[in-house]
This record gives sequence, structure tokens and C-alpha cells, in this order.
Amino acid sequence: MSVGSTERSVSSSARESIRPAEAVAGFLAASGLFIGCLELFYRPFRLVPVAVVLLLVATVMSRDQQRLVKIGFAAAGICFVAGAALQVITHHPLY
Repeated sequence: MSVGSTERSVSSSARESIRPAEAVAGFLAASGLFIGCLELFYRPFRLVPVAVVLLLVATVMSRDQQRLVKIGFAAAGICFVAGAALQVITHHPLY
């Protein structure tokens, strides 16, 4: 080591790399959230099973994505009720 040089230590403790299962679970949770919100506009009785299955798979796959999964379940439930009500009010098919 020379007199004028300084050494820098690299630390990986700030953020570890995301495992592939966590990334897939995040994608599934985001997809379930999107499909859950889509229930407002297109046939909620067809879309709610798909959203719930995606969110359940994401729940089993990951512990780090639980907050996104909870938001997805809440959005799917709220959008299901609101979407079904909107479909009935506007005389569109539910399924």
C-alpha cells in the first residue's frame, strides 16, 4: 500500500440480492393486484378466481412480498364488490 492511496471496503450488508423465487412472487402478487383492480371494469365473477389464485401462490412462495400480497387481497375484495355493484347497476353481465 502506498502512502497516498486509500482502500475502500465493499460491503454487501446494505441490500442482498433478491432470490428468483422472491422476484417471481412479486410478479405474481403484482399481477393479482392488477387483475383484482380490473374487476371494476370487466366481469368480476370471471376475474376474482384468477386474482385469488395468483395471490395465494405468491403468499406461499415468498415472505418478503407479504405487504404487496395483503394490498392485492384488499384491492381484489373491494374491487369485486364495487365491480359487481357497477355491473348490476349498468345492466352488464356479471360473468
